[in-house]
Amino acid sequence: MVLPRDHFRALSWASQFLAYRRPSWKCASCRTPRITSAALPRRFATSASEGTKKPYYVTTPIFYVNAAPHVGHLYTMVIGDVVKRWRTLNGEHDAQFLTGTDEHGMKIQQAALAADMDTQAFCDKNYKTFEALAKSANLDNNYFIRTTEPAHKEAVQYFWEMLSHRGYIYTAKHEGWYSVSDETFYPPSQVQNSLDPTTGRKRMVSVETGKEVEWSSETNYHFRLSAFQERLLDLYKSDFITPSNYATDVVRSVSSGLQDLSISRPKERLNWGIPVPGDETQTIYVWLDALINYLTKAGYPFPPGQEGRLGWPANVHVVGKDIVRFHCVYWPAFLMALDLPLPHNVLVHGHWTMNHEKMSKSTGNVVNPFFAIDRFGVDTMRFFLAYQGGFAGDSDYDNQYIIRDYKKVLQWGIGNLASRLAGSSKGKLRTHIVNGTSDSLPPASQDDLAYQKLIEEAPLKVAEQMEKLNPRAALHEIISLIEQANKYFHASEPWKGAENAPRCLYLVAESLRITGILLQPYMPTKAKELLDYLCVDSTDPSSRMFSAAKLNSDPNYGEGVRKTVLFPPLISEE
Repeated sequence: MVLPRDHFRALSWASQFLAYRRPSWKCASCRTPRITSAALPRRFATSASEGTKKPYYVTTPIFYVNAAPHVGHLYTMVIGDVVKRWRTLNGEHDAQFLTGTDEHGMKIQQAALAADMDTQAFCDKNYKTFEALAKSANLDNNYFIRTTEPAHKEAVQYFWEMLSHRGYIYTAKHEGWYSVSDETFYPPSQVQNSLDPTTGRKRMVSVETGKEVEWSSETNYHFRLSAFQERLLDLYKSDFITPSNYATDVVRSVSSGLQDLSISRPKERLNWGIPVPGDETQTIYVWLDALINYLTKAGYPFPPGQEGRLGWPANVHVVGKDIVRFHCVYWPAFLMALDLPLPHNVLVHGHWTMNHEKMSKSTGNVVNPFFAIDRFGVDTMRFFLAYQGGFAGDSDYDNQYIIRDYKKVLQWGIGNLASRLAGSSKGKLRTHIVNGTSDSLPPASQDDLAYQKLIEEAPLKVAEQMEKLNPRAALHEIISLIEQANKYFHASEPWKGAENAPRCLYLVAESLRITGILLQPYMPTKAKELLDYLCVDSTDPSSRMFSAAKLNSDPNYGEGVRKTVLFPPLISEE
């Protein structure tokens, strides 16, 4: 259906915010010449205004409420939370973390229809499951956003008006392969023939996601994405995308050319979303709507000079590999169009598989994150996901892997070492800590010196990996320290009461204390239990900050330590 020209009249919503006059909008046949990259101003910020102190800002994607959350959602949440908590551990107490739900689009509309529910009521019910998962995962998020909130609708419509005002929106007929599941159009080069494995029916699917597509032809609004090819390629020369293997794919795709992006849908086909300002016959494309949530939380539209007051630009967008194109191509182009500061980094992670096959509801191999947390405990799940989750590639999920890592790393690693330390010190750990640095001890052996160096280097290695946005590698550095501590403890045999026993007990105690500090972003509850077990002063917050994670920085812990079980056997190991 081709809409009448007057349906694409001048958009006036932003006049509520800005006092300006602009020409009426022109139809596709008589619009102004196409904007080229060379004609665009090469000015886009990558940081807050000079001299502005802004909070560190971390986000997850907002999650569709058309279906229940799975373990992949939990993983994304945990990674974002680890990054945020790490900044807090470093003294950035105003660090911000955002997660939430995407409640617009065709998938939501169809899911509500299938459930025989009013669409808003459907969203009001289903978002609570994701909010409950955030709480069950012990996230330290500052806000849980919903795209059905009035403030978000205002931000989206204002953003649209600004794009239109700057000439980046036009109308045209659009034809292409559309995926309802992915909520996006695909060019012919990105679709292929496929057989439905359950029915044998021939169908067209997306090469990237494997989701079914259907041919669609409609008139709607377009964003001049093609005008930003050169500027996007310039952006990718930085470390905007982590890990770099995803950047390679994005650069290859953008270098091959960009088509302008359809950014609205006819209301007759999609009525559940934010209306195009000034044109009630069209609904704003869900991905343009959804991406703006990061700005909504940061107070957009921004008062002049105050973009960074609530955290913008985001320091880290944590996303799954299936939505890289939206966050690394569309999103920066939208922001460039309005000269808004760009996010510092998009941290991409792989997917979780089962038996090395992609999880899918149709095959019944989707992991319910609530069941997993109930069975293994929230800190165990947080640890496992962060320890084994892949960034450059996918990771395989299996209950036996969780049990294996719990026993080997947590129960027999950290827990056993803490128990042996208390047992060997015979209730006098504080005395051994004091005597462990005494000049009256025999000279340190090569093993003592080598292990002491490991303790000194470990926090620096962890910090280095976190600065590279690699929380998995950082966690492996922490666990490596514990592994070496167990070997050192076993070789030194302090339980035999040798003259050098105080030095060994002191160094092992320091290893556990530093480990407890460094584990706080990953296992908040268990890390606290470990620090409490060592009697690290809980009334002095500085004693549990990263600044205290260095050898001999805390002379006041260890008094009254008694053996306890930090990691008891799992109730079920089936």
